[in-house]
Amino acid sequence: MTTESTSSVSIVLAGSGGAGVMTAGTMLLDAAGRAGYYALMTRSSGPQIRGGEAAAMVRIATHPVESHTDRFDLLLAIDWQNVGRFAAEIPMDDASLMLGDPAGGDKPEKIVATGARQGEIAFKELAKTIEGGRPNMLALGAVASMIGLPEQAVTEVIERNLKRKGQEAIDASIACVRAGAEAAVDLPAMPKLAPAATDTTRWSITGNEATGLGAVRGGVRFVAAYPITPATEVLEWLAPALKKVGGVLVQAEDELASVTQIIGGSFGGTPALTATAGPGLALMMESIGLAVASETPIVVVDVMRGGPSTGIPTKSEQSDLNIAVYGLHGDAPHIVVAPVSLGDCLFSTQWAVHLAEAMQTAAIVLSDQSLGQSQAIIDRPADVAFLAKRETPAVIDENYKRYALTGSGVSPMAIPGMAGGQYTADGLEHAESGTPSSSDVDHSAQMDKRLRKLEQFNFGDHWADIDGEGDTAILTWGSTCGPVSEALDRVRADGGDARLIKIRLLSPVQPERFAAALEGVKRVLIVEQTHSGQFYRYLRAHYDLPADVQVFAKPGPLPIRPAEIVDRLANWS
Repeated sequence: MTTESTSSVSIVLAGSGGAGVMTAGTMLLDAAGRAGYYALMTRSSGPQIRGGEAAAMVRIATHPVESHTDRFDLLLAIDWQNVGRFAAEIPMDDASLMLGDPAGGDKPEKIVATGARQGEIAFKELAKTIEGGRPNMLALGAVASMIGLPEQAVTEVIERNLKRKGQEAIDASIACVRAGAEAAVDLPAMPKLAPAATDTTRWSITGNEATGLGAVRGGVRFVAAYPITPATEVLEWLAPALKKVGGVLVQAEDELASVTQIIGGSFGGTPALTATAGPGLALMMESIGLAVASETPIVVVDVMRGGPSTGIPTKSEQSDLNIAVYGLHGDAPHIVVAPVSLGDCLFSTQWAVHLAEAMQTAAIVLSDQSLGQSQAIIDRPADVAFLAKRETPAVIDENYKRYALTGSGVSPMAIPGMAGGQYTADGLEHAESGTPSSSDVDHSAQMDKRLRKLEQFNFGDHWADIDGEGDTAILTWGSTCGPVSEALDRVRADGGDARLIKIRLLSPVQPERFAAALEGVKRVLIVEQTHSGQFYRYLRAHYDLPADVQVFAKPGPLPIRPAEIVDRLANWS
């Protein structure tokens, strides 16, 4: 086989339900991390509850990766059942290789039409020759061998992951890995990964797991939620994690119950959070307004998916921006934060908890399926300690007013059990005492107060990540930051440059900081994953943009590729 090396290789493992491609993909990713590489794995599947076709898309590199590249080097199908449904998500060319089982059915015409080279391994027949053998472990061994991943790294991952299943399962899987590697010897050649550095500590983590960790680090100790794709893994991670820190998770009967339960938990003095997706967020809107009106801090994580309605539950999109920023009825100032990378799900969620507690309001975290359900090998995120916490009264006397009109807009919040701290907290407008009021004076004063605390808060440099120079700027957010960053790396490698502004704080807006970030910029490219250009319209509504603006708005389910951004910049007219 060739000795040509590469700094990045992209692989797809595909098969029908039960073929174990997700297990093999996860093991491949973890083995890459153990060998010192960075890696990213995304998943693709249909909307079925169980079973059905699936594909694990893995990129392994010597450098950090936040997105897939423009093409895949290898497609390995344990069987070809319904793999054609993924054809648009698996761009290949004549340098790519498609590898399948000759007994796995007919290759999809759309896949063959890519012109990719072809190879075969009889995974199912070969698995029968090994007691306890499984085709997905043969596939794992073949792929690892073809890209030059050390066998030791693979076997160590197998030993760790299958420990509970016993030594027989471990031995069978290792035998399959070695048999797969042997079967791959005579296949068409593929470039092998260049050597990796192994002198740093890295994490293998999903975006949803990072979100859960950020919540716990931020101080969340009560979670109530109703499972929904693609946010369920946030809850699955938090359930055992909260027990370790004295917290609790309750599975509510629906989204309406979950959001009202966290309002109750927070009212009792415990930082609280729920996680959902777009349909659940829509159901929660009235109660989020209650949290704003009663100034009860809560955090709502929305792992966005394709919409409207049920939409495409297993695919990513950024089309909940409008509802998150504008969806509350009445004038209801609140916080909307969006992580700019998979690892940033940790920081952004922890920050959102801090902001909600410090300003006693509702914070929405806009993650998405591409961030939440992807798994990556990343450098360990820096530990961040936010010192601010919910302000409570040091002394309560007869003059205590829960909604006192303070200069900062934040009023000390009495916790149930504090003597003399009783007050009314509901959705009705109120006077400073909390007593319901329909007075125009009280209404205006309380609206000013709720807005003032957000406008006067110092968000610092966390509002956006800014990189690069030049008179061209790219504005983006969420999971689209990954492919845009990679595109900009290519532009810089060719001698060009552009300023990249990845906005983390979507609400409240930051006009002065935004103007400073765009100083000297003559033209702007806006990149987002929506059909209607929601991010562009949001920016146009709140910020001053240069006259020369181009918009690249592409809905899901297909991801944005780096080459699409490079082409936009190259063909600017």
